[in-house]
Amino acid sequence: MISLDERLAALPAMSPPQLRALWRDVWRKPAPDIGHDLLRRGIAWKLQSRLHGDLPVHIRREINSVLTRLRRGDAIVSDRPSLRPGSRLVREWQGRTYQVVVLEAGFEYANRHYRSLTQIARVITGTHQSGLAFFGLKLRKAPFKLAAE
Repeated sequence: MISLDERLAALPAMSPPQLRALWRDVWRKPAPDIGHDLLRRGIAWKLQSRLHGDLPVHIRREINSVLTRLRRGDAIVSDRPSLRPGSRLVREWQGRTYQVVVLEAGFEYANRHYRSLTQIARVITGTHQSGLAFFGLKLRKAPFKLAAE
């Protein structure tokens, strides 16, 4: 069996028709009408993702969000703070310290999984309030917008 490194090393020597045929094998659909350099990159990405895994859920979600904003002509950069998985949010409230761990898909507080910080803020305070505000996270100022063409 050919190793991933060998398959990747063979890509630059392949002709456009060979790349299109390989694209069909790897992606299981016809190659798009793009240049041979992008075909190589797409094939290489797909081969690597099969071995090492696809994009994490939070990255795919963010990409889809950006694409939706681009289609609407909205700001590309989210005004929401970027929270990396593994980060800890700490809040002291009514004399007690609360810690939340950011996960790839949601948050963990008190050994339980939550979809949002707002859910956690409600559990802690007993009232509905913004989870971002409760944990002292601020929205970004005026994100850049693409100029209309």
